Amino acid sequence: MFPGTPAADPDAEAGPAVDADADVDVSADVEALYRDGVTARKGAFTPEWADRLGEDIALAFEEARRRPGGAVGRGPNRYYVEIHPEQIRGFVDLVDHPWVRSLCAAVLGPDYRIVEVGFDVPLAGAVDQPWHRDFPMPEETRRERRYTSLAFNVTTVDTTPDMGPFEIAPGTQWDDGPDFAHGMFPPKADRARYEQRAVRKFPQRGDISARSALTVHRGTTNHSERPRPVLVLGVDGPEATNGDRHDTAVTRAYWQTLSDRVRRHLDCPVVEALTPVTQKHTIEGLVMGDA
Repeated sequence: MFPGTPAADPDAEAGPAVDADADVDVSADVEALYRDGVTARKGAFTPEWADRLGEDIALAFEEARRRPGGAVGRGPNRYYVEIHPEQIRGFVDLVDHPWVRSLCAAVLGPDYRIVEVGFDVPLAGAVDQPWHRDFPMPEETRRERRYTSLAFNVTTVDTTPDMGPFEIAPGTQWDDGPDFAHGMFPPKADRARYEQRAVRKFPQRGDISARSALTVHRGTTNHSERPRPVLVLGVDGPEATNGDRHDTAVTRAYWQTLSDRVRRHLDCPVVEALTPVTQKHTIEGLVMGDA
């Protein structure tokens, strides 16, 4: 078994009590994404489902920290780890959830591609990150004000104010200028503008959020003694190239268990055996702890 892969659990794929084949009306979510840069689905899964996700992330995090390149620093006491889909028992539940599926199709088109599975772990003592976006603005967004990718986040804990909650500045996904360092970090002179707009998010176990990774955001200081692990699912539209920075793969045995509906959106190699991912999803200023 690949290190960091959970043992089979007959109840592991028990997902939401919804019609898995039905599409859902996401028009309000699309409007929120284009207005604020973020939206959410409360109670998409049960807390117990999120607890299993937390167990799988803890296992993968322990394995990743034991090897060079397994976990990349995102500032003091904060880590990012990219994993393979079959390292989490609820992968299919998540990517085939009607809300996730419908939102991806509505924003990115029917040929959207799942290109990233990973997680962020702000540990006790993690400090405020610099305001940032996750990559430079694509030309399609700059010229046409159109998204080419989405990022979904799933918490594994009930977030409280002392745990360093995620903070986002709504509407800043359209901010553009040559003074963004690396195309991602707004100048420090603009910090007050983002702080005035800032909204802290307190997701609970079972919630899913979706955002444009261009919306300026940061993790805040974790004053608690508890980590705040969050799963990250990255989805590209046909024009996006974020998949070039990721090494997601699935085994042939796992691929054969997937439905055609999931397979058609899973953009990764099918291999005989998995190789642990060496992280390359670095963000310069966050690695250094400052922008």
